Amino acid sequence: MKQLFLLFSLLFVTITFAQNITCSPEDATAFHKKSKEISLLPQSVNFGDSLISIGKTFLKIPYVAKTLEVGEKESLVVNLHGLDCTTFVENVLAFGLISRADSLDFTSFTNALEEIRYRDGQLNGYGSRLHYFTEWISNNQAKGLVKNMTSEIGGKIVKKEINFMGTHRDLYPFLKDDANYNTILKTETALKENEFCVLSQEDIAANEHLIQSGDIIALATSIKGLDVTHTGIAIRAKDGRIHMLHASTGSMQVEVTKLPLVDYLKKIKSNIGIMVARPL
Repeated sequence: MKQLFLLFSLLFVTITFAQNITCSPEDATAFHKKSKEISLLPQSVNFGDSLISIGKTFLKIPYVAKTLEVGEKESLVVNLHGLDCTTFVENVLAFGLISRADSLDFTSFTNALEEIRYRDGQLNGYGSRLHYFTEWISNNQAKGLVKNMTSEIGGKIVKKEINFMGTHRDLYPFLKDDANYNTILKTETALKENEFCVLSQEDIAANEHLIQSGDIIALATSIKGLDVTHTGIAIRAKDGRIHMLHASTGSMQVEVTKLPLVDYLKKIKSNIGIMVARPL
């Protein structure tokens, strides 16, 4: 039985690499376990509630940074045993979409993940990945996957030059390649044209009732050149308050914040507020 499983795993990796997908045998096993687990979850009419149920299946999965920086060439990385804040959100949304479509197979999952993670849903090198979360929201809104709710819940326009990657090239291994670096510079030039809304930290409490469980929360920052430092999923807890389900750098695992979102943000010096995207 073990030999058959090993053979299956090796075949799985060989096939997925041929499709420009990186998936280890461990993650192949994790995918099948996860898809089975999700198939047994009770169906909810509300998509946000379904995402929360799916998100909770990831509780205690370790936080691991830079999980997408694999190999020498951009590929669609499937990693379910170590998550950063963005890959947690992307995986939950991908599983949510294929669960709704009743197609919990690997191909449907990788198609959904590519659609979410890359500009216009097409993997075309490192620069096609939606590195800045403001663009992640706007591009996924254009695809019809989410709706940016920030302006509707009290957010105000922020004008800020987004160029952190271009000005910190040494922090990103893929930017050693000049072609990748120049593509990122072009992206940053395009982002100069964009404005984005932020619900300021001091206005969140008054508008908290407008945030729904399952909404994607992006933490806006005052750090120069950067738009967002962290992401998660809103969850209305038993105390009636909005908390955040996220891959935490504090506990180094997926968890629900002990404090309500409003109080959690007050402990982050660089935080200026949030953006809210509602999955559709």
